[in-house]
Amino acid sequence: MILRLAIASLFARALTVGMTILAIALSVALFLGVEKVRTGAKDSFADTISGTDLIVGARSGSVQLLLYSVFRIGNATNNVTWESYQDIAARSEVDWIVPIALGDSHRQFRVMGTTRGFFEHYKYRQGRSLAVVDGVIMDDLFDTVIGADVAQSLGYKIGDPIVVAHGLASFTEHKDQPFRVSGILEKTGTPVDRTVIVSLEAIEAIHVDWRSGAKIPGQSTPQDVIREMDLTPKAVTAALVGVKSPLQTFSLQRAINEYPQEPLLAVLPGVALQELWSIVGLAETALLAVSGMVVVTALIGMMATIFSSLNERRREMAIYRAMGARPARIIAMLVFEAMLMAAVGALLGVMLVYAGLVIAQPFVDRAFGLWLPIEAPMMRELWVILGVIAAGAIVSLVPALRAYRMSVADGMMVKT
Repeated sequence: MILRLAIASLFARALTVGMTILAIALSVALFLGVEKVRTGAKDSFADTISGTDLIVGARSGSVQLLLYSVFRIGNATNNVTWESYQDIAARSEVDWIVPIALGDSHRQFRVMGTTRGFFEHYKYRQGRSLAVVDGVIMDDLFDTVIGADVAQSLGYKIGDPIVVAHGLASFTEHKDQPFRVSGILEKTGTPVDRTVIVSLEAIEAIHVDWRSGAKIPGQSTPQDVIREMDLTPKAVTAALVGVKSPLQTFSLQRAINEYPQEPLLAVLPGVALQELWSIVGLAETALLAVSGMVVVTALIGMMATIFSSLNERRREMAIYRAMGARPARIIAMLVFEAMLMAAVGALLGVMLVYAGLVIAQPFVDRAFGLWLPIEAPMMRELWVILGVIAAGAIVSLVPALRAYRMSVADGMMVKT
């Protein structure tokens, strides 16, 4: 009886009810959408570098080492000598090691010197490898491979020249040793997108005529002469290390941290990423709070809708009372109406989220490198639906109690 009356009453007010359901659906969709983006961003952040067991650099802090070696933010306190790098590479626990040399820039983008091993061993998003969408990996001393954001922002194409600036935000450029774009990388959503990658030898080559951070006046060595020189680096900024067995990771980390020749630091990327996320991830709490307030606002709007409809339904309530309906039944009918609206709105909101994911996933991945997985509804979605239904029942109690207090005489009275 209550179910039939509630459904009939909702259909009688189809426009108002439909707008309320739509408001709830949009608010639930926003809440779940923010949650999907939050978890996707957190997973993408954690997968900025995967498959690397240790990051090695000069002794500083784990977050600082992660920032400059992976995110290209800030500068190293010191470099790692080439001899120390070779000692670590020769250890029996090491499966592979990739050096990284930083310090120069190109139009606000960081320049990184490394080896071809970087393209083989750097992984992101749970083991995904770097891919060249145009051109090839550098095979000449003055070739460079650029990230997707560099190519898009600066409009570079294969074969375009690149002049590297000495240091960061520097007006001094290595104009006598220009590079050529040989490859453009696929969008990854990692700091690689904003990096100009050259060979380790190229970093040495462009600094042949430099001493103590300044160019030697009047000296300019021709490229053909530089190509014949020994360009073995004297130091590197950091190194990515993969071990042969996960069981050897901690012993190798301890050995590097206790390295007697110079103060070094080896960090676990996953641990450092979690530490960094705990610092920068406060925004996710703010996003959840904002989206949660949107849901609360929609529920309050539903309560206001029920309140406003009571004036139109005074006679209806009075008739129910006159026909012998108990106050509890009227309260139950109004609460059930609210729960039904909340349930339909919440289910529609979940459907909107998944429809949006199907449409937006390829675009978001291609444009931002942010992977939003489409998974079967989890307990999180179920709890959101149940929470919205429960909240709908709670907020409807206030107008329901007001309806309970309506008297038959008040409902039947004709006001002039």
